[in-house]
Amino acid sequence: MASSLDALKARVESLLGDHLESATIDRGELTIVCSASSIAVSCQLLRDQAGFDQCIDLCGMDYSTYRDGLHDRPRFAVVLHLMSVQNNQRLRVRFFAPDDDFPVVPSLIDVWASVNWYEREAFDMYGIVFEGHPDLRRILTDYGFVGHPFRKDFPVSGHVEMRYDPTEGRVIYQPVTIEPREITPRIIREENYGG
Repeated sequence: MASSLDALKARVESLLGDHLESATIDRGELTIVCSASSIAVSCQLLRDQAGFDQCIDLCGMDYSTYRDGLHDRPRFAVVLHLMSVQNNQRLRVRFFAPDDDFPVVPSLIDVWASVNWYEREAFDMYGIVFEGHPDLRRILTDYGFVGHPFRKDFPVSGHVEMRYDPTEGRVIYQPVTIEPREITPRIIREENYGG
């Protein structure tokens, strides 16, 4: 298996050339890092010339607290998992959004149509904008939702809560109300416990 991964690594390195920043084999998988500016070209080459005809997953990543904040790359990344059915191979592709404050990366919907909802999910959860996506809108949270819940700086309790109000007959939004409560453990013992 190691020899097939080494052969795949050599093939990807020669195919992508300067578009490739790094290629590592770890835990039986090949992971490559490409620049965001050349990701569309790199993915087109991987699909057309290396046989990676399926993108089986795309997700966002927030590296702001990775290695206790000592991560030397940009904060947001996009990770793709590609599969070549004809060669029975898998490949992980990672690229970083250059701007931490407003992460914008190219959309890959023209390369693999299957990334449509994956890119919408990464936008919804992380706020990563996919430039060129035809319908980039929230997919998992409500349209009035404030923020992006998978970001490391998103408050655990959220910003607003919603509930059904029977007097108004609709769902209403209100600021989060968390009441502190004291939890006192109850000790329950059988009558003959310990003797």
